[in-house]
Amino acid sequence: MAKKILMICGDYCEDYETMVPFQTLLAVGHQVHAVCPGKKAGDIIATAIHDFEGEQTYSEKRGHNFALNASFDEIDPSSYDALVIPGGRGPEYLRLNADVIAAVRHFFAANKPVAAVCHGAQLLAGARVLEGRTCSAYPACQAEVELAGGIYANIPVTEAITEGNLVSAPAWPAHPAWLAQFLALLGTQISH
Repeated sequence: MAKKILMICGDYCEDYETMVPFQTLLAVGHQVHAVCPGKKAGDIIATAIHDFEGEQTYSEKRGHNFALNASFDEIDPSSYDALVIPGGRGPEYLRLNADVIAAVRHFFAANKPVAAVCHGAQLLAGARVLEGRTCSAYPACQAEVELAGGIYANIPVTEAITEGNLVSAPAWPAHPAWLAQFLALLGTQISH
């Protein structure tokens, strides 16, 4: 059964972490509304490409333009079945928006499926929904997870973890595991 999914994006969200879940969820029949505060359907966000090239942290390059397909000011979180939070640099400023925080809190209060990847944990920490919860994230976000009262899951970059309604992963190399676990929470059946 198709679900209605909200994806909260922002400028410089990570390119793969925005494009891949958006396209994957559409491809399996779900409806996905990609929104950004202060923008409407048809507007674009700039994405960033984070890569792992051997330095002590990721490198960052300008990514694609990503077209939003819904208007943030028109969403009603209660009308959605699930939430996706891409990583990248978007979450660091999105967590300052009271309406974004209220939307994120709704999904936890209603125990609806939430998928967060990489720096998406910054938005979860800002929403104060991690108390006592296990959450993976990019390793540099471990402090934020723990300061928000969460338990940081130090898992390989290719893995994901599900606790209750939350599926989280360290970064885009985990997409196969992360999306598979999220689809399982959604009850999506994929035939091989």
